[in-house]
Amino acid sequence: MSIILRWLLEMFLRVTRTLDWALIAPLVALMAIALAVLYSAGGESGSQLVLAQSARYVVGLAAMWALSWLSPLRLRDATPTVFAATLVPLLLVLAIGTGKHGRHWLDLKLFYFQPSELLKLSLPMMAAWYLDRQWLPPRVGTVLVTALIIIVPTGLVMLQPDFGTAMLVLISGAFVLFLAGLPWWWFALGFGGVAAAAPVAWFWFLRPYQKDRILTFLDPESDPLGTGWNIIQSKIAIGSGGMTGQGWGQGSQSHLNYLPEHTTDFIFAVLSEEFGWAGVAVVLALYLFIVGRCLWIAAESRDGYSRLLAGSLGLAFFVYVIVNGGMISGLLPVVGVPMPLLSYGGTAAVSLLAGIGVVMAVRNHRPIHA
Repeated sequence: MSIILRWLLEMFLRVTRTLDWALIAPLVALMAIALAVLYSAGGESGSQLVLAQSARYVVGLAAMWALSWLSPLRLRDATPTVFAATLVPLLLVLAIGTGKHGRHWLDLKLFYFQPSELLKLSLPMMAAWYLDRQWLPPRVGTVLVTALIIIVPTGLVMLQPDFGTAMLVLISGAFVLFLAGLPWWWFALGFGGVAAAAPVAWFWFLRPYQKDRILTFLDPESDPLGTGWNIIQSKIAIGSGGMTGQGWGQGSQSHLNYLPEHTTDFIFAVLSEEFGWAGVAVVLALYLFIVGRCLWIAAESRDGYSRLLAGSLGLAFFVYVIVNGGMISGLLPVVGVPMPLLSYGGTAAVSLLAGIGVVMAVRNHRPIHA
């Protein structure tokens, strides 16, 4: 029996040797917390939601494990093909997609697939691939080509329209430029251009529901029973949690259906109400550790592609947390951005875990740039 157990242990260690357990531990902790909160928030359908989300986690962890075995050099060589492949469903969703306020999802019958989530991984890969071949810090021509690589898929997401995801995709590409040494004045110029284009976007491009979100952000009390309902109820849930929370399964905002989207975009508000600031602090600490670990792996990398890619994925993860946290607390407009690994959903969780798998691949191989 001891021989069999020893053999099984050796096989387990051999199969999982590419996994970074310093990243696995906080990821598993976040997923366990997510399932607990999802079971509570789901009410009578809590068990079904937990089973469905668990299956998605398994798929995501399998993708993470598979990608952790890849050599970053091979991944770098395959990047243009991967990037082009992710643009195909992005074009397809514009033709036959479905969604509440546009065309965001592809109905594959067995499950719904959101193509824009893939860009959170493939776009930083493509930007890192191009910049790795250029003289750094990037010069004007290099910046313009990289901007084109970023703007084209971002524009396709905007056409769905999905402003929140488009901004996250844009930011993930901008982080690659930042890590490549792009001077600050370039970013200041970009922010200035966005500010100058804001009035044009308001009158010509933003849809009524998008304008309502911005106006609600500025004054939620202007329509407390309409567009302001979501954020007002979210603030009530957060405030009622206090220091230690109401207790697991005791959140009134979600269980009495005051809080909308309480299993997806606003699940962090449910966590705040039931576990209080103590629970929020634990979850934020887990997020910060994951981001810090990704940045440390990027700093230890010995080739430009791996360093730019791992660093941008870590920083983008940080932005996802900030945007959702700011959204549910009223510090940012509601843009439909899920909380990483906490919100119910498959494509976002799988793509995020796949990105972590790429970071693990960077840690394992650390190739020397030829």
